[in-house]
Amino acid sequence: MCERRSTRVLSGIERAPHRALFRAVGLDDRDFERPLVAIANSYNEIVPGHIHLNELAKFAKEGVREAGGVPLEFNTIGICDGIAMSHEGMKSSLPSREIIADSIELMLNAHAFDAVVAIASCDKIVPGMLMALARCNIPSIMLTGGAMLPGVVDGRNCDVADVFEAVAPAKIGSVDRERIDELERLACPGAGSCAGMFTANTMQCLTEAMGMSLPGSATVPAVSGEKRAIAKSTGAKVVELLEKEITPDKILTPQSIDNAIMVDLALGGSTNSVLHTMAIAHEAGIDLKIERFDELSRRIPHLCNMSPGGDHMIVDLNEAGGIPALMNEMRDLLNLDVMTASGMKLLDVIEGSVVLRRDVIRSVSDPYHPEGGIAILKGTLAPAGAVIKQSAVSETMLKHRGPARVFDSEEEAADAIYGGRIENGDIIVIRYEGPKGGPGMREMLGPTAAITGMGLDRVALITDGRFSGATKGPCIGHVTPEAAEGGPIALILDGDMISIDIPARRVDLELESTVLDERRSGWTPPELKVKKGALFRYARR
Repeated sequence: MCERRSTRVLSGIERAPHRALFRAVGLDDRDFERPLVAIANSYNEIVPGHIHLNELAKFAKEGVREAGGVPLEFNTIGICDGIAMSHEGMKSSLPSREIIADSIELMLNAHAFDAVVAIASCDKIVPGMLMALARCNIPSIMLTGGAMLPGVVDGRNCDVADVFEAVAPAKIGSVDRERIDELERLACPGAGSCAGMFTANTMQCLTEAMGMSLPGSATVPAVSGEKRAIAKSTGAKVVELLEKEITPDKILTPQSIDNAIMVDLALGGSTNSVLHTMAIAHEAGIDLKIERFDELSRRIPHLCNMSPGGDHMIVDLNEAGGIPALMNEMRDLLNLDVMTASGMKLLDVIEGSVVLRRDVIRSVSDPYHPEGGIAILKGTLAPAGAVIKQSAVSETMLKHRGPARVFDSEEEAADAIYGGRIENGDIIVIRYEGPKGGPGMREMLGPTAAITGMGLDRVALITDGRFSGATKGPCIGHVTPEAAEGGPIALILDGDMISIDIPARRVDLELESTVLDERRSGWTPPELKVKKGALFRYARR
């Protein structure tokens, strides 16, 4: 093992003041001879996916101690996207990812930790932590918190997406208030990330697939004893990684990032995985282009029909064998000679893993769809690209042409949907919700759930914002350039015809270039919607 970083704060007469401060928190002479292991925890009492992470941290620290390390815990922030959804609070969600990454980087560097166990669940927190681990490049491992068990109503599984989708019919009186009250009380039974393959669980699965957490971590339920055993093993493992000098740069490689993308495509995961995986790759010094997702999607089959596009929950995926079984099923498509945080190559990790439920993980020769869950669209409306979860789109909407219904905010669009002013065949355009225009690139689960709840099965939605992992249907997000930067989405008028062709990977505004040029000449950039604080700084990045 190379010289420990912690000698910077522990060794020599000149570090007597530093040791005095460490003694104040309970360390002694024996501890000063052992590696300092950070336990970076996002526990809080707000987020269901995080309310149990303080308990997991206890087991992780026990594992660190037994392996000969000194665990020291600190916390970072965590926002619940479900609670932040459909109001101004959602603008804070994506920017929090950068704050999480920065806060962990600063804590690790300021205190000269030798290694780190990062504990997180949910949408922005897992990728934010992975970004920090790649950036700091000390021996690191993720402990993801696991999935919530599904609720059960009338004998069928349900989750928070069902509650969102029940709002619209309840508002118009087609569903009894008692029904939504029942869903509200039963859909989220306890700790863990919301039960479907939404962004939180997508990122937990991708963390395991890229090799940054122990095998089986992603799908074991949050409330299980097995999750606590994994936490203890994770704490012990990080000390082993330190001894073997296995750092994130040996795990996060172009090949392992490809593995994560391919698993995502086979799962039909959240579209948010695109922006998160690209951010993680950037921190790891990997040049990942958005086109890579589509290149891989053309040849990776969709093997798991998970909620919200299908009926299976994370607990079903776990029963089927989890990510190791899925990756073993895909072994001929993956890069097997990559290192993982288990200290083993991927081939050895997945060897012998068996698919236990073929209804959940189909074989490569019998997929749900021949292509992966995500598609990247380009065209005159999105010259630099847009993202769609094609596995959650019905066959009747893979190609669609209709008139634009244009709104300059999520709230305006939601009012129109709930007010019955949207008709089947329309294409809703929500703009000025991008990273700069929002600012913060809000998710649009409110409007998309309203479309579903109102029975509008032939309505598409296009936005320079993004979508919750709980979204299903023909919803195209991440349109770039965004409206605030003068992209074509800023120039659309009500009634303009838009064509969507997912198999051809096209989304086009059916206007002559001369018309667009004329409209652009009269367009002026909007003023920033905020004048101070974190969102102001984020918008100016």
